[in-house]
Amino acid sequence: MKTHLSPLVLLAGILSFACSTNNSLQFEALDPLQKVFPESNYFAPMDAHADVARGEHASFQFVVRANTDIENLKISVDTPKNADGELSDVRSGFVGFVKVGRANPEPSTDAYQPMSGFFPDPIIYEDSRDVTFGTTQPIWITVKIPGDCKTGLYKGRVEITGELGGQSVSKSKAFEIEVFKPVIANTSLWVTNWFFLDRLHYLNKNEAVEKHSDLYWELSRVMAKTLSEYRQNVAMISPFDHTGFSCENDTWQFDFSNFNKMVALFIEEGVIGRLEGGHLGSRIDGGWLSPFGLHVPVLENDSIDKVLLPLDNPLTVEFYQAFLPAFVENIKANGWEDQYIQHIADEPIDENVESYIEISKFLKSLVPELKVIEACHTHRLENMIDIWVPQMNFLESGMDFYTERQGKGDEAWYYTCLAPKGEWANRFVELPLIKTRLLHWVNFKYNIPGYLHWGFNFWGSNTGIITAENPYDDVSGMIVSSGNILPGGDCWITYPGYKTIYPSIRLEAMRDGIVDYELLKMYKEKFPEEVDVLVGTTVYGFEHYDINIGAFRDKRRQILEKLSN
Repeated sequence: MKTHLSPLVLLAGILSFACSTNNSLQFEALDPLQKVFPESNYFAPMDAHADVARGEHASFQFVVRANTDIENLKISVDTPKNADGELSDVRSGFVGFVKVGRANPEPSTDAYQPMSGFFPDPIIYEDSRDVTFGTTQPIWITVKIPGDCKTGLYKGRVEITGELGGQSVSKSKAFEIEVFKPVIANTSLWVTNWFFLDRLHYLNKNEAVEKHSDLYWELSRVMAKTLSEYRQNVAMISPFDHTGFSCENDTWQFDFSNFNKMVALFIEEGVIGRLEGGHLGSRIDGGWLSPFGLHVPVLENDSIDKVLLPLDNPLTVEFYQAFLPAFVENIKANGWEDQYIQHIADEPIDENVESYIEISKFLKSLVPELKVIEACHTHRLENMIDIWVPQMNFLESGMDFYTERQGKGDEAWYYTCLAPKGEWANRFVELPLIKTRLLHWVNFKYNIPGYLHWGFNFWGSNTGIITAENPYDDVSGMIVSSGNILPGGDCWITYPGYKTIYPSIRLEAMRDGIVDYELLKMYKEKFPEEVDVLVGTTVYGFEHYDINIGAFRDKRRQILEKLSN
């Protein structure tokens, strides 16, 4: 039987609800793999709990929402502790929202489409912020777990305070971290995100930063520290960007002091397991089918400009005959020869592979010991490159080939960028966070020891790529020459502050995925008969994943428990 309420009764109920909730503040815990949007307004009750190994990070997400504006919202975190000690390295911040102005032309079926058009991404470490009525504000807490800490359950508490309607309010919630026995030390998975030091002005209130000035080195160290914190262990540093060139009496002279200083800086911050030399060449006319040439410094009017020349130009041959042996000798003199790998030119394809082969043969004739790494779209480079980095979809289609190459002593990594789209795992802001984390489960499942991405901090535009000049605005982009859409987040996974770099929730997911890779390796050593089933029911294939967060947490706890026995 239906019950009908009169309009007056309904109005009375609404008014009663409004009065009872006046100045109310909602504060809830939420799994950090769950994305929260400004309009999100339902949060299932849950405990704030993290299961971790020693040497990794524990992440927590809380959400704040009120029926009026919140002014001066602040976060305070009590250090998690137990009878054996405490976990004192705690950071808390506010998750910001960004928009995607250019729609992904091939969206995943599980991509988010928030009504507001805004997506959570940057984690901003600031003292306080105001929250507009009707907006849900996510809060992010990260706790670094020392590698030598005692195992067991650590308990902490987070408190928020603010002003609602002129009244001070506060709420708090407990959280706990269970630390298990396994220790995550160095990362064995090779991880490189290409970073751009020509964007350092974004870390200086958009004021110019003179190259190789004291400020330049200071901000470069900020970059290195951020990369190291997020477990990157390969640094792409260009020989051209930091080498001094001069030509006297038709003889080239090279000053490698700034290059050496930059490499040493990254080593000091713990980034370099490998040193990735930036590209020596590029497509001559910029077109996708164009043959490759090499960059050459050319002396004009008492200054040296870098130009792109074909291999058959005498200036090209003359320069590289002098430069490359001297550069490699410098690498050897510093003891970096086992770490150094060199890019020649990005993404060779079948249509221009012959020009790449000729350049590779020429360079290896000068320094046969030079190891070459390349993002490549062709298989026609046997004995030309040593580390193959196909796009993830090309890895799948050429798996037999790359397995064969690894059997012959080469390495095979993979990369993602604006592609592959659709159901593939990637790091676009509209994708579920778990699909970003599972990138490195893909590494483990298919025995792929490395991952590359081009866009760590490509803030702003250049002549070839259009993006928002303010990285906190639109996070999508477009390649001018081709019209290819750069999906939201492809160009950067970090955000600039004054002399600091803010991470994103995507970068946190990637770091945790790198740790997962290491745990899976341990699990395989101890339980080889179980690991394939565990991984295979998470990553079914390159385009099929279990994105159930609860199921994922159960599996990860299983790994930690069994490795602790």
